[in-house]
Amino acid sequence: MMSTNKRVAVYPGSFDPVTMGHLDIIQRAARQFDVLIVAVLINRSKQPLFTIEERMELIRQVTSHLPNVEVDSFQDLTANYVRIRNAQAIVRGVRSVTDFEYELQIASTNHKLNPDAETVFMMTNPKYSYLSSSIVKEIAAYEGDVKDLVPPEVEKAIRLKYKG
Repeated sequence: MMSTNKRVAVYPGSFDPVTMGHLDIIQRAARQFDVLIVAVLINRSKQPLFTIEERMELIRQVTSHLPNVEVDSFQDLTANYVRIRNAQAIVRGVRSVTDFEYELQIASTNHKLNPDAETVFMMTNPKYSYLSSSIVKEIAAYEGDVKDLVPPEVEKAIRLKYKG
């Protein structure tokens, strides 16, 4: 007998802004799970470029071709959010050994807090291994070209932010 339970994963992050590296992970994770929830973390310790609503809307725009991707936001421990959403997995992108050491610590903590959720590490596509939202913001702040680093919708939104 086949199980009708959906495989649900959460991909948490600040996504300020969503980059080509994030989008690559989203597209690949969406193929692995029935539902992928891209969950924008509300982090009070950071000064974001984009509001939560803007980030969520940009993610919706760049994932509109992926019918099984949902966009949400949360202000809680990831382990708690994953439990509330009845997800079985947490997706994390890993760019480097340094990332892995940090992500392993986070995954171990999440497992302690929610043993029912597995962390799935996805290696970043090598062409995006250097890429981060912070780097994108820094380049954009100095009017550098970010068109290969972010989807077109995000590039336009960034240009508008730095004009004002």
